[in-house]
Amino acid sequence: MLAVVEENYDGPHLDDVITVDFVNEMIATFKKQGKLHRKYAFKILLDIYAYFKEQPTLVEIDVPAKQRFTICGDIHGQFYDLCNIFDINGFPSETNPYLFNGDFVDRGSFSVETIFTMFSYKLLYPNHFFLSRGNHESDVMNK
Repeated sequence: MLAVVEENYDGPHLDDVITVDFVNEMIATFKKQGKLHRKYAFKILLDIYAYFKEQPTLVEIDVPAKQRFTICGDIHGQFYDLCNIFDINGFPSETNPYLFNGDFVDRGSFSVETIFTMFSYKLLYPNHFFLSRGNHESDVMNK
């Protein structure tokens, strides 16, 4: 990727793979109305595309007995609501899995921030962060 990150860019920097530190810094940047550099946004989009391209349409999720598992629905681009969910229930991790049951974007003012946060967590924890597509993730709803 040939995009150059300008010296005055003060947001998160992404090397080869997404890390917890990167996601935390990205969320903090978004909370301050900051932007993710286009180079890193493009990398996340390419990585998530490659990941989902290899996945089956239906994914079964195994939840161990007595393990906490948070299920959320209809975020609708409400980035600060997403952050509030994480503040209340803990941030996603291998010991704190999440399922978001569709409608990630569309109505809220922060759909881009919301989906980049979700894509980043999916890449970071592919077996512990799940995204189930809803009607707002279709071409018809987003034209």
